[in-house]
Amino acid sequence: MALNLEEQEQIEELKAWWKKYGNLVTWLVIIGLFLYAGFNGWKYYQRSQASKAALLYEEMFRAVVSKDHTLVMRAATDLETQYSGTAYAQMAGMVASRAAYDAGELKSAKAQLDWVVKNAIDEEYKALAKIRLAGMLLDEKAYDEGMKLLSGDFPEAFAARVADRKGDIFVAQNKIEDARAAYQQALEKTELKDPARRLIQLKLDGIGGAPEKTAS
Repeated sequence: MALNLEEQEQIEELKAWWKKYGNLVTWLVIIGLFLYAGFNGWKYYQRSQASKAALLYEEMFRAVVSKDHTLVMRAATDLETQYSGTAYAQMAGMVASRAAYDAGELKSAKAQLDWVVKNAIDEEYKALAKIRLAGMLLDEKAYDEGMKLLSGDFPEAFAARVADRKGDIFVAQNKIEDARAAYQQALEKTELKDPARRLIQLKLDGIGGAPEKTAS
C-alpha cells in the first residue's frame, strides 16, 4: 500500500536524523554495553577475590590453631599481596602480628601492624593497629613515634583506648600531669560497665589520682 505524503515526510526526516546522529547513537549504545559488561565483570572479580581470600584466611586460622608460625606468616603475606582489597587482608595482618609477637619476632609483628595502618580498608582496623603499634613502640621507648601514631582523628569508639595509650606513654616520659589528664579522659570515654575502667582507674590512682580542677 502506497504511503501518503505525511508518512513519506516522516520517513525522510527520520533518515535525515539517522544520517546525522546515527553514528553517535551507535557508539553510545556500544559504550553503554561495555560499561555494563565491565561493571558486571568487576563485581564478579570482587566476589571471586573475596571467595579465594576467605579460603586462604581459613587456612591461616587453622595454622594459628596448630601453631604453624611459618604457614601463618606465608598466608598473611599472600593475603596482603594478592587480596589486599578484601577485608580478609587486614584481618590477616592483625592475626599475623599477634602470632609474630607471641613467637618473639617483634620486627615482623611491627611490620604487620604497619601494613594494616597503611593499607586496611576499614578505619576501625587502622585504629586498632595504630594503638597496638604504639604500645610496641612504648616498650621500645620510641615515645615520639608512638605519640605520632596516636595523633589525628580516630573513630569515636576508640577514643578511650587512644587516651589510655597516651597516658601510658606520658607516664613513661614522666609527664605525670599529662598522664593524669589522659587517663581521666579515658575514664570519661569508657562506659561504666566496661571492665577496662578498673585498669584505667588503677593506673590513674597509681600516679596520684585525677588532675586538680582549676578554679573558674
